[in-house]
Amino acid sequence: MPEFFPFIPGTETGRAARQHASDASPLLGRFRAVPPPAAQRQQQSQSQLGLLSVNGGRGSVHVGYGALLVAGMGAEEEQESDDDDDDDDNDTNNDNSNGNNRGCGYVLRRTFRAWRRFVRLSRRNIRDLWIEPRQTAVKRVVERWWSRWAVLVFLPAALAVAWCALPFPQYPLPPDSDGHPQPHHKDPSGPDSPSANHRVPGHGEARVQVNFWFFLFVYYGFYNLTALIWITKVFNLYSLNWWPSTLGFPLTVSLIAIISLAAPIPIYLIPEARYLTVHNTVWVSWTFVIMAMPVAIAFCILMTHERHLSLRNSLSETQRIFTNSWWTGKSNTLSATRHHNRRRGLISRSTSSFDPDAVLQITDSPRQSMPAFIQRRRWLPASFVRFVWFCLALFVGLLAYLIGEAYAEIYLRTLPHNSFETIVYVYSWVVTVHLLDALTGWILGATEGERVGSYPLSWIFKLYFMLTYQTYVRALYARLRSPSQFIWLQALSSSFLIILTPLTMTQTYHRALSMLGLTGQSYASYQKICTRNVFIRFLAENVSMLTFLGSILVLHFGANQDVYPYFAFDDPDELYDFDLTFYASMITWACELAAGIVLRGLIRWIFGVNASVEGKMDLAVWPELLPTSVAVMLHVLQSMLFSIIRLQFR
Repeated sequence: MPEFFPFIPGTETGRAARQHASDASPLLGRFRAVPPPAAQRQQQSQSQLGLLSVNGGRGSVHVGYGALLVAGMGAEEEQESDDDDDDDDNDTNNDNSNGNNRGCGYVLRRTFRAWRRFVRLSRRNIRDLWIEPRQTAVKRVVERWWSRWAVLVFLPAALAVAWCALPFPQYPLPPDSDGHPQPHHKDPSGPDSPSANHRVPGHGEARVQVNFWFFLFVYYGFYNLTALIWITKVFNLYSLNWWPSTLGFPLTVSLIAIISLAAPIPIYLIPEARYLTVHNTVWVSWTFVIMAMPVAIAFCILMTHERHLSLRNSLSETQRIFTNSWWTGKSNTLSATRHHNRRRGLISRSTSSFDPDAVLQITDSPRQSMPAFIQRRRWLPASFVRFVWFCLALFVGLLAYLIGEAYAEIYLRTLPHNSFETIVYVYSWVVTVHLLDALTGWILGATEGERVGSYPLSWIFKLYFMLTYQTYVRALYARLRSPSQFIWLQALSSSFLIILTPLTMTQTYHRALSMLGLTGQSYASYQKICTRNVFIRFLAENVSMLTFLGSILVLHFGANQDVYPYFAFDDPDELYDFDLTFYASMITWACELAAGIVLRGLIRWIFGVNASVEGKMDLAVWPELLPTSVAVMLHVLQSMLFSIIRLQFR
């Protein structure tokens, strides 16, 4: 028999060959089988693997590919440290070779090498964490609690607070109809005041005019840029490039950014349409359109490439060997071959029986042509159906964004509220967000074979809805009139969290959901999802409260106090006070931290699961979650602050 694929032994001359050249690591062709060290195998304990160590991890989402990634991160981290050590050794050897010439030149060389090493490490960290995330880099960041807090809590909060603290160029309001200048701070108690004839909204009226060009290119431009980054990161999790390959990502994003900034300019320049620019909902709706552009572009690309048709992939030469097109000399396509073979098999079963003594014959039977529109109707590729589900999940998420703006507008325009009305508003918003979250979670799924079947996407959208709920609840804290309202809200929130969460994680509750057909997951997978939700809620609570407290400080005492009258607290007729809002929110945050600690302790005591470890493992297994989480946090926090700005352009 001739040798179609002759075996050529591989050769090694590098450092890996000298390190692993032994009988325990044989060379298999071009690759060497290297067993992991014993110390690494011992590190796979329950503290590191979490649910993987429970019953062998059966049913957990980390079984299979994710489990292998977790187990292999230690070896990759050691390899990176070895590379750094080699670079340090090279620098040290160069210094030792020039050790006799120690002087000013030696100090300069050492300083230059230290600076070069710092720049190299900084560039690598930025690339490995934010541009092309790597598992080992993300694992090093999320492993320590202080670095995890710095990246996932303080970084998005600081960016959002710095964004709203950018000082606007401000100008006095124009004179009223009688020619009298309007006061810088309106007094609603006067009978001749304009506010005596209409109800001032809860987020205040415009006190100053702001520069339109600064708002458009700096404030609103950064807001749209964050939205585009978030959408792009979501597509990265979906493993699909939404931009055309002929244009590339930088050019496509630049064109969309130019459109997002150029379209509002004619509306501002036309006097009859300028009134639209003072409404926050108009700007939010335009951002909604900008965020939908990548989805529309990706959909058009798939339709142009006929990804929704069955007749689009021509068979390769290797694939045609197993079809009659190879022997008859005719070209074929994969989907048409399947369809023809399926129909031919059905016809042959009904007309003839199998004869084991018959001679094998290859014939090219005539094939009936089928119009393209019939094939579109009969069959759609699973990848295209999956993308349609993905687009639907994005639409529901953006719809929640608009509903939140409407909720905040209704609540602020109907102030003041008593305790009962406040509770009704809060928990009606809670029910709305959870219903949309449940719908999106059902669309995305957590395992393969469902509609989208992406655990990382379900992780990000859970964070998006949890943070959307938290941010709008924080915004109403500035309009609570008494400590009793803070106490009622926090008592109900903490009680439900501590009592209901462990109950929903029990096997009895999971069995009831399975009997009702509300879940098809195993108990281990369901328990993993519940534990993940606790970790995500912890992130959403802390980053939203930290942003709320920071924005109160910089907007109440900063240069943008008149641009954000919501946090001014200078109206003598208002019952809202800065001290009550700030210190009551601080106490609320402390209660939430205590409730979170109690809840994680109960989960660990009852179920033997550590929520922090499970969250860290998710971020390490899917490193793209880290930059996507920061992007979605920053976008939602900016949306909260954007909803309370008062715009009147000069």
